[in-house]
Amino acid sequence: MDGGTSPWLRIEVLGPVRAWRTGTPLDLGPVKRQAVLTALALRPGVELSHDQLLDRIWGEDPPAGGHKVLPTHVNSLRRALDPPGTPHTESVIRSGKGWYSFEADAVRLDTADLTERADEARRTLAAGEPATAADQFTAALTLFRGEPLAGLSGPFADAERQRLLDRLRGLHLDRLDCLIRLGRHAEALDELAAMPVSDPYDESVVALRMRALYGAGRQAEALKVYQDMYGLLREELGIAPGEELRRVHGAVLRRDDERLLGPAPARPRRRTLNELPGDAGKLVGRETELGVLTAPSTPGAVSVMTVDGTAGVGKTALVVRAARELSADYPDGCLFVDLRAHSTRRRQSPEQALQRLLRSLDTAHGELPSDLEELTAAWRAATSPLRLLLVLDDALDADQIRPLLPAGAGSRVLVAARRRLADLDADRRITLEPLPGGDAVSLLRHIVGEDRADREPEATHELVGLCDGLPLALRIAGSRLQNRRAWTVSYLVGRMTGDEHRLGELSVGDRSVEAAFRMSYDQLTPEQQQGFRAVGLAPTVEFDALTPATMLGWPVRKTEAVLEALVDTSLVQEHRPGRYRLHDLVRVHARRMAEEDPAEAAEARRAALGLFLDAARTASDWGPAGFPTGPWPTDTPFPDWRDAEAWLNAAGGELVDVVGYAVAHGEPDYACWIAEGLCDYLVRQFRYHESRTALEIALAHTHEAADRRMTAAVPSCLGYTAVYERRYRHSRAMFARALDAGRSLADKGEEARALAGLGSVALSVGESEQAITHVSAALKLAGQVGDDWIAAMALVIQGLAHQYQRQNQEALDCFTAARPPAATGGRPRMLGRVLSCAADIHLRLEQYGEAKALLRQAVGLVEEGGDIFLCARSLTRLGTAELGAGGEPSAAIAFHQQALLQLRLLSPLTFPGYDWLEMDIRGRLGQAYLSAGYVREAAAQFQAVQDARDTRTGRGRGRTT
Repeated sequence: MDGGTSPWLRIEVLGPVRAWRTGTPLDLGPVKRQAVLTALALRPGVELSHDQLLDRIWGEDPPAGGHKVLPTHVNSLRRALDPPGTPHTESVIRSGKGWYSFEADAVRLDTADLTERADEARRTLAAGEPATAADQFTAALTLFRGEPLAGLSGPFADAERQRLLDRLRGLHLDRLDCLIRLGRHAEALDELAAMPVSDPYDESVVALRMRALYGAGRQAEALKVYQDMYGLLREELGIAPGEELRRVHGAVLRRDDERLLGPAPARPRRRTLNELPGDAGKLVGRETELGVLTAPSTPGAVSVMTVDGTAGVGKTALVVRAARELSADYPDGCLFVDLRAHSTRRRQSPEQALQRLLRSLDTAHGELPSDLEELTAAWRAATSPLRLLLVLDDALDADQIRPLLPAGAGSRVLVAARRRLADLDADRRITLEPLPGGDAVSLLRHIVGEDRADREPEATHELVGLCDGLPLALRIAGSRLQNRRAWTVSYLVGRMTGDEHRLGELSVGDRSVEAAFRMSYDQLTPEQQQGFRAVGLAPTVEFDALTPATMLGWPVRKTEAVLEALVDTSLVQEHRPGRYRLHDLVRVHARRMAEEDPAEAAEARRAALGLFLDAARTASDWGPAGFPTGPWPTDTPFPDWRDAEAWLNAAGGELVDVVGYAVAHGEPDYACWIAEGLCDYLVRQFRYHESRTALEIALAHTHEAADRRMTAAVPSCLGYTAVYERRYRHSRAMFARALDAGRSLADKGEEARALAGLGSVALSVGESEQAITHVSAALKLAGQVGDDWIAAMALVIQGLAHQYQRQNQEALDCFTAARPPAATGGRPRMLGRVLSCAADIHLRLEQYGEAKALLRQAVGLVEEGGDIFLCARSLTRLGTAELGAGGEPSAAIAFHQQALLQLRLLSPLTFPGYDWLEMDIRGRLGQAYLSAGYVREAAAQFQAVQDARDTRTGRGRGRTT
């Protein structure tokens, strides 16, 4: 749209019909209403009767009650085009009895701009300035945005469309005439070859081709073109060529250069060359990157800078803006080449690009060579004395770019590519990411208008999130809101909700986010495409190579190579070493591509879920007996529990999402199995909320699972988690539910687990006898099913119950009996717990030597197992044993201080026992200070214990469990 010289109302028909009033896009309604507008606007000042309008718009098939339809369309157009409150007598559409007319002075049409620019170009050409005229014809051609009156039907629209297309063709031919006069014959031939053949008998096109061939030194070919046309006209139409074509033919025979090529004045002075496209709108949030691209380069060298990133991230806009800011520093020319690596048009080869660049510099004398080496040599020779700025957009690879690098010292090349050009020597490289939230909101507010966006701030932020901060997506969404004034931001957000609708809504005209992604996908090798589809199905946002390797059945090394290739194409991001992710919209596209083969997608999903299940069960201390149903890891990628735990640690907070993913894709068994498998791992890490959330998701779907054991196992795991959260009432209810389900299934393992859980609840609320009853029954059942973990846990609970009853020997007997099952499977945590509990009895009995020996073993085991709580607990007891055994107080103090350091690795917000353990450690540390004679330090520790107790009492008032 033109700028400030336009009147307040502008209508454009050289493409899809659109209109603005004082710069604001107007909603013109359905196509028939647009047809009414164009029938009036293209005949301004003419009074058209209702019958004339009906004939022009509907032809021989007018609508029933047509005389009533017209006023409806006209009134709607008046509301759209006129400022609010304009009376009909002052409307741009005037009316009288049975007629309508469009006010000529009220509107500016792009056809008027076209006429002005074309007339100016023809006057310039007549004045003997073909170079300037060529630029002016090009400017006129840019007014066409596609097919004129696109989408409109009816006799008038069809006739006007053809008339405008004829004007378009005439302007093309006029421009080609200028190119021939300028000696740019090869360029003219290229454009003539690319023109659609709408009329095979068009003699004006043949005349231009003959002139261009002659100018390129191909006289024989020019004569053959004439002979071919002569034969065609004689054979099919029975006529001879027209006078103008015959004159051109005669001039070719006579080698009349002036008649064919125009006068030959002295070579014109080189004009300032700037082929940079216009800015594509406001650039937001790229200040840092823009500063890098425009920073001074190394003097005397050719500087190369690359910008890569995913489709639609704004690479072209950034390099064009940078080039425009730099253009004044490059007086010899600013060149722009679209290499079309990802385009519906044919990709430009280096040969084609070099031919075009050489013509731009006016260095092409006659026919250019077609050999790449010769063209490269010619380009380097032509550019060696020049200081140029060259922008290469949408590049494919380094091989496409290297021949195009200019030779002139101080030249600069800006390259935009989706692929990371690692094998291209570059001074600076920028990887462009989607806009962060604040910048993305700023861009959207700029597009749709600040007032409109600020009326719905939450919806605006949500729309930005759905667009993933991708500038192309934001511009398309903003354009849709511009052209749908009745839509609210919330309405568009609603239309985009759900992956199945999200990409479909991000399309307007010939711009589409999905189409941009698809072009990147189509450039991949078959293996890369398969890998891309797989990562789109990954259950977590971030993943390592093992996940897609498992989904595809590939070796990890091969998968890593494919992932790195996808990173180079900007379809996958690697934010930290070995951890990959996709931008949200790219992931939606990858998933849609994967869903085109439902069987392949289902198999890949199950493989991914199986991997998470393997990791969860391998990392769990519960062992094979704890998971008697469902697939057990056989050919697992995790050699032992440490590897599985490290892999789950890398997944971070996304493990709950895996359970939700299984449910969402119709895999309730995997959802339950994975939630169960993760329970022990998450609880050990004090991630109680995650464990509970995953299990609650699974619990809602246990009735759908084919594995009926899940009806007992999932509630049991919820009870287990709730014990650690000190939600004892809820825990007891869950274990009771699990016990009922286990008994109804006759599943002794689940019955044993539920009974052991009930015993732990009873112990926690001070019901020692009840605890012993429950765990005694659990112990018997655990022996029958061979579940060593439950047996060891039951004996620990039983021992603690005896300890609380001050039955020291019975407690020691239980802890001693717990050692063999705790040591089974080589898991250090349970054995460390058993030894630490046994040491408590020896401390009570003042058997400090025995306690020290057990605690030293326990500390080593729980450190190996990564149990921070048990490590801190055992260290502080080791300090007490050290002091009691007559050791140095300083050694005891050191153990207590180590215990405090371990405690600080825990969070008082997520670990319910934090306050209790801190008071225990500080109390023991205070005793050690006293023994060493450090009264002040001891007092400080005892005061800290009192403060913690007071705080805890205050927090606990009014609480229920």
